[in-house]
Amino acid sequence: MPKCVLVVDDDPTHRRILEEITRRFGYEVQSADGGEAALAQLQAGNAGDISLVLLDLVMPGTDGMAVLSAMRSLPKKPPVIVQTANGSIDAAIAAMRAGAVDFVVKPVSPERLEVSIKNALKIEALAGEISRMKASADGKLGFSDLIAGSEAMERVIEIGQRAASSNIPVLIEGESGVGKELIARAIQGEGARKTKPFVTVNCGAIPENLVESILFGHERGAFTGATEKRVGKFVEADGGTLFLDEIGELPLDAQVKLLRALQEGEIDPVGSKQSVKVDIRLISATNQNLIKLVQEGRFREDLYYRLNVFPIWVPPLRERLADVPELIRHFTARFAAEEGKRIDGPDAEAEAMLQRYSWPGNIRQLENAVFRAVVLADSPTLTVSEFPQIAAHVEGYAVTVPPAPAPRDLTPHIDGPVVLGQSADTPKTIHVPTRNGKDSVGIPALSANGDIRSLEDVEADMIRLAFGRYRGRMTEIAKRLGIGRSTLYRKMREIGLEARPN
Repeated sequence: MPKCVLVVDDDPTHRRILEEITRRFGYEVQSADGGEAALAQLQAGNAGDISLVLLDLVMPGTDGMAVLSAMRSLPKKPPVIVQTANGSIDAAIAAMRAGAVDFVVKPVSPERLEVSIKNALKIEALAGEISRMKASADGKLGFSDLIAGSEAMERVIEIGQRAASSNIPVLIEGESGVGKELIARAIQGEGARKTKPFVTVNCGAIPENLVESILFGHERGAFTGATEKRVGKFVEADGGTLFLDEIGELPLDAQVKLLRALQEGEIDPVGSKQSVKVDIRLISATNQNLIKLVQEGRFREDLYYRLNVFPIWVPPLRERLADVPELIRHFTARFAAEEGKRIDGPDAEAEAMLQRYSWPGNIRQLENAVFRAVVLADSPTLTVSEFPQIAAHVEGYAVTVPPAPAPRDLTPHIDGPVVLGQSADTPKTIHVPTRNGKDSVGIPALSANGDIRSLEDVEADMIRLAFGRYRGRMTEIAKRLGIGRSTLYRKMREIGLEARPN
């Protein structure tokens, strides 16, 4: 889904020009003919669709500075690029202090405007990522922080918001990598326990003999190696939320104790003689068919119905491909910042290819693909070449690797033009093939009959070659040959070469 730019300008002609230019960049456009109309759109129910504001500073009534001031109280503040007619530095500084991210001078060139929009959106994406990371760490991640613009995910968010307003047990189902933990964190972040602990347990990663100890804790000396008392994950999450990921991997013995903990609100630490009361919100997740596991006797039926009170199905990425472009931009901003690169995102061809792929590994696979592409990228734009593993599985986008060039023959051969000043029976210059594909011209080491030439003859050819290459400039010739001018004059007389006046 393309980003939406709100163009605010009281001049209808200039406003239409900006609208057309912005559409050509690939963005959706909304427009407002003044500051009051702009604020009305920014406060409307669909204001979240606006990703950037292109704001004229000088307008009758509510001007650009007034709009910037009023935007401070908005729950969501898109980045603002201000435009000024006179290029006043003071006006630009005042606008930047009021919250604008950039300014352009009217009339702005399309090239300058495109760069400004891309940079503003890139900064916004990075700021959004930092905000999400901070909200997740603080337990305040909400559904508005999730990247979900498709209809399928909008239904998930609607159901999740209803679950957040209650303390009901939630079972999140979906394939591996679809973002089940993010949904769980958003449920807690919008619920009454958002300031309380959020404890995650991957049931499939716990050794079977340690499941009870990790979940419920143990007393010192309860078993071999228990040298000190340990509180379990239930106690850690007391007052907050316990997220049991891959609940289908939980052993049957532990399922019994989990069922009792949910029913009675208390746990029995290993080796303890007393039960411990706990108050937790339970959210579980699985990528398996729990009903099938129940039928196979691998999951308790009573526990299944205890967990499956409020099920949420998270669709795979192939069923919500409309989310792919925004996810790509999100991951690109994050990894480009981590790698210290300036990358705008994928080009149109690469984005079209990524939207046609089925993504069996879901969002986790997309995240890793973008990470690899950012590392490989040598330009500000990601192309199909940066996604070779994806291109190989999408018809019409295969990346062909050119065959390696055949090794060059590095054997020297005598060929080429006659050395300047030599007689007709003197061997030609030698061409030595090099690995960079260019031949180097030099003095032959062999005579025409294949014998090694004398040093005197090689020296004579070297002087002739230098004389021709440097056009008789005696000072330059002597410098290149590493000899004095008097020595050069003497040797030239010996080989019958007449010096030119410098």
